[in-house]
This record gives sequence, C-alpha cells and structure tokens, in this order.
Amino acid sequence: MNAASALSLVIVALAILLAVEAVRVARRWHVGRPASVDWWAGLAAIPKRYLVDVHHVVARDPYAARMHALAAGGLLAGSALAVLGLVPPLAGSRWLWALAAIAFLVALAGGGMVGRRRYPTRPARLSGGAFQRLPLLLVGYFGGALLVALDAVLDLTGPLGWLGLVVASLGGFGLVRLLADGPMRHAFAGALHLAAHPRPGRFEGERATALIPADLDAPRLGVAVPADFAWNRLLGFDACIQCGRCEVACPAFAAGQPLNPKRLIQDLAGSFKDAPPAYRGSDYPQARPVAGVSGPERPIVGAGALIHPDTIWSCTTCRACVEECPMMIEHVDAIVDLRRFQTMELAAVPAGAIAPLSESRYAEEPGGRALAARTDFAAGLPLPLIAEKGSCDVLLWLGSGAYELRHGRTLRALVELLRRAGIDYAVLGPEERDCGDLARRLGDEATFADLARANIATLGRYRFNRILTADPHALHVLRNEYPAFGGHYEVVHHSALLDELAADGRLALAAAPDGRLTYHDPCYLGRYNGETDAPRRLLDRLGLERVEMERHGKRSMCCGGGGGAPVSDIAGERRIPDIRMAQARATGAKTVAVACPQCAAMLEGVTGDVAEVRDLAELVLAAVEAAVPQGAPR
Repeated sequence: MNAASALSLVIVALAILLAVEAVRVARRWHVGRPASVDWWAGLAAIPKRYLVDVHHVVARDPYAARMHALAAGGLLAGSALAVLGLVPPLAGSRWLWALAAIAFLVALAGGGMVGRRRYPTRPARLSGGAFQRLPLLLVGYFGGALLVALDAVLDLTGPLGWLGLVVASLGGFGLVRLLADGPMRHAFAGALHLAAHPRPGRFEGERATALIPADLDAPRLGVAVPADFAWNRLLGFDACIQCGRCEVACPAFAAGQPLNPKRLIQDLAGSFKDAPPAYRGSDYPQARPVAGVSGPERPIVGAGALIHPDTIWSCTTCRACVEECPMMIEHVDAIVDLRRFQTMELAAVPAGAIAPLSESRYAEEPGGRALAARTDFAAGLPLPLIAEKGSCDVLLWLGSGAYELRHGRTLRALVELLRRAGIDYAVLGPEERDCGDLARRLGDEATFADLARANIATLGRYRFNRILTADPHALHVLRNEYPAFGGHYEVVHHSALLDELAADGRLALAAAPDGRLTYHDPCYLGRYNGETDAPRRLLDRLGLERVEMERHGKRSMCCGGGGGAPVSDIAGERRIPDIRMAQARATGAKTVAVACPQCAAMLEGVTGDVAEVRDLAELVLAAVEAAVPQGAPR
C-alpha cells in the first residue's frame, strides 16, 4: 500500500467518524418540540440556498467570501477525488491525483486566508478558543493531503508522501473533534438548517418578517426552557459560525447595553446541553451575573439561568442581526418567544413596560388616552370619518403617534397633501384602536390578538381600497401580521403614495433651496418591508443633494425606538439615537429626513450640534407650497 491509498482510507475513516459525531449532535435537537419540515424540498434546495442565498450575505465581505469558497470547495473536491482513488480503475491514476493536488492546493490557499484573518491579531468580532486552532488544522489537513497527492503524481521516492499522510491524518482527526461543539459543528448543522429552516419563504423571495402567532391554548405560553423551542430552532442555534456580523450590526451592542446577539445565540446553543461549551468571543456589554447552568428542562432566562432578563429586553427587534447572518438564523424570533413567557406567564416585564401593556389591554391604547382624542391633531383640517362616509378610496391609519405633537405635524402635512391631490380619504377616528405592535414585541401575544381581532372586525364594516399610514410599525402589522388573523389589506406607506402622486403630476413640487440632506431608513420600512427606493425617489424630486450615511437601506442602523426599547429602558453606556445622529453628522447634511414617528422622536431627542429632523411629508408639503404662485388660491 502506498501513501495515496492510505490517504484514501484515512478520509473514509474520517467520514465514518464524522457521521457518528453528526448523529450524536443531531440527537440533541430532538429535545425540542416537533416541527413540520418538507425534507424533500428542503434537501433539494440546499445547493441553491447555499450558493445563492448564503453567498449573497457572505459576499458582503469579499475576503471572507473568497476564503470560504477556496477552503470549503477545495476540501470537498479534494477529499472526494482522493476517495475515488479506492475505485480499481482509478487506483494509481496520476490524472486523478493531479486533480486532487490542484483541489488541495486551492483549499490550502483558503486555509491560509483563514489563518491570515486571525493571526497575528484576531478581530474583536471573531471568537477565539477552538476557532484559533481551526486554521492550523485546516492547513495541516490540506497541506498534508497535497504532499500525498504530489507524491502520487510525481512518483517520488522517500518519506514525503508518508510524512504528508501523518500531517493530513492529524489535521483531519482534529477537525472531526471540532464537530460536536467546535467550529465544524457549523458545517453540518448549517447545511441541515438550510434544509429545515423555520422560515423557508426567505429563500423564495418573501420578506418573511412577520412574527409567527403563539398558540394561546398551549399549556405554557412562550419559551421557558430549551425543550419549548421547536427542534429546528435548536438546529438553527447550532448553525452559528460565530462570525460576529450580528455583533457588529447590533445597535444595543454598539450602545453598550447587555446584549450581544452572537453571545445570545451561543448561550441558546448551549442551553439544551447539560454543560454549555466554552465561549471565547465578546461578552455582553455590562454583563449581568448569571448562574450559567443549562439543560433541556432548565430555565433559559433569569439570574439563576444562562441569560439575564436585561439581555432580551435590550433588543429593539430591528432585525439587523438577522439581515447580516450568513446562516439565516432568526435571532428576533427567539427573543420574542423568550419575552412571551416572561410577559404572559411570569408578568416579569421591565417596570416601564407595565403601564403601556396594561393600558393596551384595558384602554386599547398604550398611553391610556381616549380613542376619540386621536384626531385632535387635525384641528382646522378636514378629517372625514369613514363611519359618516361609509366608504373611501384611501383609509388613513393614524397610529399612536397621532397623540404626540411631533407626529401630529407630520400627519397635518400628510392630510394637507391628500387634500391638495384630490384623494378620497377618511379615518376611523374613535374606532381606531392601537394596532398592537408594542404589545406583540413585548411578548403580550394575548393582548395583540385581542386588538388585531377587534380592528379587523371594525375594518370589515367599511369599504375602502387601500390603507395608508405614516407609521412603518403599523404598516408592518396591518400588512404582514393581521393576515394570520383573517385581515387581508393593501397597505401603503406615505412615502410610496406621495411618490406615486408626484410621479402622476397630482402634486406639483418646486425645487428646494440648495442644501444637503440624508435619509434615515426606518427598520420596519426598509428591513422588514423592503421599501427603500420610494423615499429616495421622492426626496430626489425635491432637488436637494442627497447623501447616504455609511449604514443605509436594508443595512441601516436602528434609531433605538423599536421593540418596546424606549419603555423597557435598559441602561447602556450611551444612547442608540446619539450614535445614529453622529453617523448623520458625518455626512455633512443639514437635514435628516425620516419616515417614521418613532424615528422622528428618537432622533429629535438628540441634543447638541445636530441636523434638523423632518418627515418626508413635511418636506414634500414645503415643496408643494413653494410651487404655488404667489397670490394664487391654494
């Protein structure tokens, strides 16, 4: 037997050991609840999901994309070719081993890139520990296998081939040992996660951002212990490669609040094991002390568990972590499931969230204000009620921001624009309850369900073509989350409608004075609903110089106002809106255009030398008024 034949047998042995380890890992996921998975469709879709959907995210870091393609592609190709050396017609074929040598050379280049990214200095977002050994094991396996392949091709005499076999064997067995709770776990769990993903629609072009309704008849509401998660959710936690992209994108982490989405997923991945694996990455900022105990039936959240409550209440539900995750892990789904148990079973919510949840439940409005007062902002403006008209073309959904002076200015501008454009509009007035967004993000699924059903019943009494709102949170709930309760509507954001009216010539816009402007994408408009173009088209019609912040579009940074974060009020080292306004300041813009009442409130709360914050409707109304000749009737 020569070294080449021995390498083929070693790779077969490694594959067998890998399969044994994979079965051990997979058995751990069975502690989770059953989940319906279309295995045939999922397995068949792995190549497309891996090469297209995953690569689309990985490619945002070109170095990582090339590194991954070389290392993973070379490993699979080289190993498969080497195993073919056991087939009698191919045994001893120099052409076969030449191809294997090329593949292992490609893989070696990828392994070198893995090492170059970690040595001599490891970036803060990357985890250490076993991940620091990974490049050494990869280079050992690839380099040793390359020596064996070259020995077979060149028919060298001497110990080179056998030396390569020893090095490849040590590297290969080291990689197999990293499958259970090391970096190689991601390779196995990641592939299965793509096949059994809990949101397969994400791979079919759907936004798939609506929260999945909780079963309010279940014995336990929300997730208390790891066994309460569906098994494919547990699989998803194990798919994490600890690349740290979510960590870099997280606004709470940037603000020094006790949340790091990478650490959170690793805690969840260790929660269903009797002893969580060692974590060697960035911790939670201002980490609260916890017991650190784990197990399938042990509580996940609490000072005596793995994750402190402040961690899950720090999340703004902005989905920046989900948007950046190359393995399509659903961080926000997990956080909201954990919140549901804390809220509905334990009533253990932050002090600031008690009153809004109580008022949402009993007054149908989180501020406890009279529903009839929602239209007070419109004093002097025509605001017809649909109850009096019976039907309309556009039903204007005012939202909770209507009670605030700041958003009232936006709504007044919007109503004036609708009137000037000749739109047949109306409002629900005192019949409009809160849409339930705040209650749902804070985990009170029962209150959300009550509000949703009541609003759907009210809407069902009237005829209208479209619902219009200037609140992306209401837009998301009405468009994407009410359908699960029987409410199906065409819902548009005011940026899209105003852009449509301007394009049709129904709103004449005058060129604005010279000035530099930047646009802040609301998370629930851009990331949740994919609407990033209409606001920019609308702004470009104003003739201003529009500049982009470093983080914009679907990768924009959160203002800090979503997910109930303002009422949860978990202290950090600095405020999220301060960070965002500093990014706006870096553009040199004098105006920050916004398209969300919460964004406006958060960003206007920043003090110091900051840009002026104006809603799209306010900017458009100013352009419309400037277009009217002096003295002409409006």
